[in-house]
Amino acid sequence: MSRRLPLLLGAVLTTAALTAAPGARAEPRPAAAPASPAGSAAAASTASTAATAGPGSQPFASYWYPSTILNWDPATDPDARFNRSRVPLQPRTSDPALKANPNARTSEGKIASLVSFGPTSNNPSQGSADPNYYAFGYWQYVDKLVFWGGSAGEGLILAPNPTVIDAAHRNGVKVYGTVFFPPGAYGGQLQWVRDFVQKSGSRYPVADKLTQAAQYYGFDGWFINQETGGGDSALASELRNLMQYTKAQSGTEFMWYDAMTTSGAVDWQNALTSANSPFLQDGSKRTSDPVFLNFGWSASGLSSSRTLARQLGRSEYDLYSGIDTEANGYNTGVDWNTLFPAGKPHTTSLGLYRPEWTWKSATDRADFYAKDSRYWVGANNDPSRTDLSSSWPGLAGYVAESSPITAKPFVTNFSTGQGDFYNAGGTRVATGGWNNLSLQDVPPTYRWVVDSAGSRLTPSVDFTDAYQGGSSLRLTGTLDAANTVRLYQTKLPVAATTKLDLVVKTPAAGPTGLKAAVAFTDAPNTYTTIDVGADSGTGWERHTLDLSPYAGRTIAQIALRVEGSAPAYDLRVGRVAVYDGSVETPAAPSGLTVLGASDVTAGSSQSLRLSWTAAPGGNVHHYEVYRRNADGSRTFLGATPNDAYFVGRLDRAGSESATTLDVEAVSTTYGRSNAASTTVSWNSTPPTSTNLALNRPATASGQCNTNEGAAKAVNGSVSGGNSDKWCTLSSAKWLEVDLGSAKQLSRFVVKHASAGGESSSYNTRDFSVQVRSNTTDPWTTVASVTGNTAGTTTHPVNTTARYVRLVVTKPTQTTDPAARVYEFEAWGA
Repeated sequence: MSRRLPLLLGAVLTTAALTAAPGARAEPRPAAAPASPAGSAAAASTASTAATAGPGSQPFASYWYPSTILNWDPATDPDARFNRSRVPLQPRTSDPALKANPNARTSEGKIASLVSFGPTSNNPSQGSADPNYYAFGYWQYVDKLVFWGGSAGEGLILAPNPTVIDAAHRNGVKVYGTVFFPPGAYGGQLQWVRDFVQKSGSRYPVADKLTQAAQYYGFDGWFINQETGGGDSALASELRNLMQYTKAQSGTEFMWYDAMTTSGAVDWQNALTSANSPFLQDGSKRTSDPVFLNFGWSASGLSSSRTLARQLGRSEYDLYSGIDTEANGYNTGVDWNTLFPAGKPHTTSLGLYRPEWTWKSATDRADFYAKDSRYWVGANNDPSRTDLSSSWPGLAGYVAESSPITAKPFVTNFSTGQGDFYNAGGTRVATGGWNNLSLQDVPPTYRWVVDSAGSRLTPSVDFTDAYQGGSSLRLTGTLDAANTVRLYQTKLPVAATTKLDLVVKTPAAGPTGLKAAVAFTDAPNTYTTIDVGADSGTGWERHTLDLSPYAGRTIAQIALRVEGSAPAYDLRVGRVAVYDGSVETPAAPSGLTVLGASDVTAGSSQSLRLSWTAAPGGNVHHYEVYRRNADGSRTFLGATPNDAYFVGRLDRAGSESATTLDVEAVSTTYGRSNAASTTVSWNSTPPTSTNLALNRPATASGQCNTNEGAAKAVNGSVSGGNSDKWCTLSSAKWLEVDLGSAKQLSRFVVKHASAGGESSSYNTRDFSVQVRSNTTDPWTTVASVTGNTAGTTTHPVNTTARYVRLVVTKPTQTTDPAARVYEFEAWGA
């Protein structure tokens, strides 16, 4: 591969629309933002965004220029406390005797993943009400994650979201922020590089700020991508000195990208050579921890790279040979045998560029999960059965899984960090979509390995029901022989008080056919089974199994054994937990305070910034935020491991003068504390009529592109271009909005394609509007339209409902199959 700008394009397009889904029309993309010199008006505006934000406004992840980071102080940055990760990096285990794939290695090449989870600017700190998110779930194969981004027009230094740090650390994966210096053709300025390495006496002030940001926010280091041309050897030397200085001052890590050489020129080597090796190891000085080698590597280049790394006293596995999957995902051509030669040690580690292709190219969530499985574990959806003759065997065929489950308690609810509702203890406490990787559980180590002499059951992540969060594990299929579903590799010592909890749900009362299966380190591939027994009904039921007979041994694997016979077996698992003693009730948080509030809709909804004093004891997994309702129930508003949380929308119930908020601690064994409480006052008179669907949680049957989800139909805008709409190609076409509580409704307004500037031939022809007050109620049709040609339609009603739904039966005036709705409004008091 010839020299090129390999890491540039993704960075400059981090603010562009997401890639189009297959089969859907791709809309034009905006050009890259123009350069903003450090100190310019644009740069100053970027630096001061947080400081001028409203008192209850959305906090965003941090980004800076080299000159503006010098002014950053977490004590004065109002967004800073919302960007802190509270999850420490967990140790990991990887037992060679327990690897799923016989070809995979446990102590050789590793994987680094460069991922763009969102744009550089306006990236919400703590998740959002949009379920459409890259909820990555194959952490067991990744060693380091780079939070990719940065652009000349926004900022060059990008700190990771706390949600990503939380999820990565929970899985034992280190996280790096990004420092990106683009080429001049894309707005790069050599002065920015010089600003970066400026000195004050013996100090490097920008480096000190990089360390402060990493330590305050709780991540592990920085990826340095220097592609700005025009430098010289003195500048290159100063970059090395900065990294060496930082390493001497702190534990902050660096990952260097193979672009700039010791001469100062940008000259990709595609290997470790004398021209770039001092950026890895400079004599006795360690400059960076790993190096990401450019994509044009060859067999001879990697062989010489390995030799040189060893000569420098470094491991060849500190070299991550890059492959670019941004455009083609698992259709990318890779010389796997050079990286991971059969029957020989791995040559280097592997660097993945933009594996989120699996999400950006997906047509819906199911398609994303299928593509992500194909990318990581191969076409068989089974890490133990990869096909090494395939052009993309799946990464599980080369790198063995690691597990962070090395200490008790261990609890998983099979939460992926996204969902269409939120359940707590099996009770629905919120409807509407969400994403928050801080709430993601450790995913199964073996996804999916099923052993059976007969038909294999199919494990899957089920988004239709959950015990805690928005998803559960579901086992379905023909049961005609015993099935063993391997879930987790662990290293959990058993004490006299150790218990194993399984929370399960069956379609009918009676025997579950389920046994817990545990293997111990003294016989790691031999399972001991414990019968779960029968369920008394069809709801979630907790079965507590006594592990005391195995005290003194250490659990190496946790699996599920299903026995019996059933033509259509169906069982959900909502929780697996291993803990000592009893479920622990944590101390309560205190000092719940509203830091600020901003109107979403004056008199009827607000956004809030909350803080509290953490519960003492150190046994808190996360905190949950609720509002109290007049009927005694509570509505879930969000959760975080942090001691501060942003509530995107609190709705006023009728004309109430105040709303009570609760925050409770959830322990590491999922016991719940008493609540800390405060009230939010409503000072103005509620409006007589407003669009109650505005910015409310919305879900839909599907979407054409990843940036055309349900939320676009309730964002209050039709003027944001062709992607400012909900679009779907699904066979059944529906859009549902949760108004938060039952509201009196007077009319619906639907804004079709031509309201957003598209052809009137795309206006919805046949559709209906339905309502209901509870999720268990049937839908009632309150408006039905056939033969519509208008761009905006209004539908008077007189009804009360919490849930409203638009059902499209003929999406256009022609045979075009895509439904296009720019706004779905529900007006009332």
